[in-house]
Amino acid sequence: MHMPNYAGYQSYNRNRFETASPHRLILMLFEGALKFAGQAERAIEKRDISGANQAIQKTQSVIYELISSLDLKQGGQLAVNLQSLYFYMIDCLVEANMRKDTEKLREVIDMLTSIKSAWEQIGKEVALGQG
Repeated sequence: MHMPNYAGYQSYNRNRFETASPHRLILMLFEGALKFAGQAERAIEKRDISGANQAIQKTQSVIYELISSLDLKQGGQLAVNLQSLYFYMIDCLVEANMRKDTEKLREVIDMLTSIKSAWEQIGKEVALGQG
């Protein structure tokens, strides 16, 4: 019987985070939030209450990480606006979780997708020396 090399996988995964640029780390947070929000949406559609709850809580945790990554002093009004938007997303997720409401979840997914897209564009501009 073949035993998978979990230690190697964990080491690879840890290294992926430790060597990522700050820009890439934020992008990874957006990807994680979108992944968990999508899982929550599918769980609600399947009436998997427990699965939806877990996925929504994971989405909230990632959004809290996005909030903690904001530099309100250096980021100015943009950071303040993002913070407000992230807290609004948390409120939407709480409501989605209480009511098992895919509409509120879809609203969060759409906002995250838009911000992620803008973040990706910033990364491209910085890489090209335009930022």
